[in-house]
Amino acid sequence: MIYASADDLVARFGQAELSQFGRSSPAAITDALADASSVIDGYVATRYQLPLAVIPSLLIKVCCDLARSYLYKDSAPDTVASARDQALRHLRDIGSGDLSLDVGSTDTLSLRIISRHQPMAFTPRNMAGW
Repeated sequence: MIYASADDLVARFGQAELSQFGRSSPAAITDALADASSVIDGYVATRYQLPLAVIPSLLIKVCCDLARSYLYKDSAPDTVASARDQALRHLRDIGSGDLSLDVGSTDTLSLRIISRHQPMAFTPRNMAGW
């Protein structure tokens, strides 16, 4: 699932920043957003059923910060690297359960059935009559 769009990137960082390096073609932006979304999926899937019914604003921000750092590659300024590191910390916190997402009514808990009865063995005696 893709968590942010090219419009989200432009809204957060401006067209001027995105066009300042040669990797800002629509295909490069789409690839960066897809790569960032794949990383997000890896962390979020440990706690939530994917696809999410609602994309929380935190995940849009995380996706944009990661995609932006991918577009810069090795020449990312400190502010971009810092935002990437913070995004990864958020994802680790989500994966560990220290940070929860507001994803609407999606149930993140598993149902566990507890039986207080001993399992019944099928023997000729208790199967009599069948």
